[in-house]
Amino acid sequence: MKRMLFALPLILILYIGLNVYIGWNLRMFLEWLAGPIPGAVFWIPFLLVAFGFPIGRIGRGAGPVLRLLKVAGAYYFALFEYGCLLLPPADIAGWLLREAGYGASIHIGVPGAAVAMVLLVLFITGSINAWSPVVREYRLEVPKDAGGLGSLRILAASDLHLGNIVGNRHLRRLIGAAEARKPDLILLAGDVIDDDIEPFIRNRMDETLGRLKAPYGIYAVLGNHEYYGGQIEAYVRRAADAGIRVLRDETVTIDGCFQIAGRKDKTAEGAGPDGRLPVSRLLEPLDPKLPILLMDHQPLALGEAAQAGADLLLSGHTHRGQFAPNHLVTRRLFELDWGYKRIGGMHALVSSGFGTWGPAIRLASRSELLDITLVFTGSQRSENRDKPGGAEAGGSFTIEDGQAANS
Repeated sequence: MKRMLFALPLILILYIGLNVYIGWNLRMFLEWLAGPIPGAVFWIPFLLVAFGFPIGRIGRGAGPVLRLLKVAGAYYFALFEYGCLLLPPADIAGWLLREAGYGASIHIGVPGAAVAMVLLVLFITGSINAWSPVVREYRLEVPKDAGGLGSLRILAASDLHLGNIVGNRHLRRLIGAAEARKPDLILLAGDVIDDDIEPFIRNRMDETLGRLKAPYGIYAVLGNHEYYGGQIEAYVRRAADAGIRVLRDETVTIDGCFQIAGRKDKTAEGAGPDGRLPVSRLLEPLDPKLPILLMDHQPLALGEAAQAGADLLLSGHTHRGQFAPNHLVTRRLFELDWGYKRIGGMHALVSSGFGTWGPAIRLASRSELLDITLVFTGSQRSENRDKPGGAEAGGSFTIEDGQAANS
């Protein structure tokens, strides 16, 4: 704790210093384009945007001005990161051009225009990746009997982050995919809302979510951002009204065929006296002869989930870094930060998420949905048993349009 208290001022000083560096470069480039800009005219709006995200989070139900600051501040995160990466080599190039005798039109204009063009390409590409989700298909064998059920088709999504940036328009893409693919079951692996529940309520996103339909139901777990927002009970009630059951260290058996377990997010360990159950205790009461589907928002301690008896573990949280080169960091932090991995007898899937946190920008990452077909090879299939619409059973283990990690 003392180390954290000591580190926070240093981090703040570093962040302020880097923002001054980015602002200095931006002001120099804008003055090259348009002429002198008074200091206050530039620095006041620039710093408001640079600190717009935390300023916009002041109080609940913030008005339109604070909401605009929060959105602008969210996009500034991407500008900040790429500014830190692109500006040093641009400044070195500008210095070399100046030393070679070139005027401001070259030593300021050329590096500045190059950085602006790269940022434009990155933001456009990242926006396309964020707003055009792909569907990754997996066909996985589970060697268990599922009450005569031959296969189960699941549509899974994580990290919707419904809020001021991701809203009903993007959510309708999820609805459209569900209507087109007709899954038997829909699973939402946490971070459905983005901290504050106010925009979720104001824009009636719960009504849009209520259009999701699946014969075996819709189940969700909490992510860290639901805890950050501090309005879990209000969210759970609205989710229930929309036909979505949020599992909080709870399990449910569906028609005697398969079992679903949902863990509280790891954030719960420090969020109150109830904490969260170890995965072994959560799964202990379940019938090991029936398939066990487990949702845990953060992909941590995968081996423990496999040892506890889960057949499928579904997680999210990482966004696969959301924009490069952050994916190199998440790859180091998590045993599996994205895609598929077989751990013992368990299939582990980590989604890069359907929505976005901060800016709606994805680079080296895509917004995605998972279309998972579980094939129960231990079952005695009954041709007479009616099964809700889904993928045909059968075939060997395959991954279609999915990312496999090394086992």
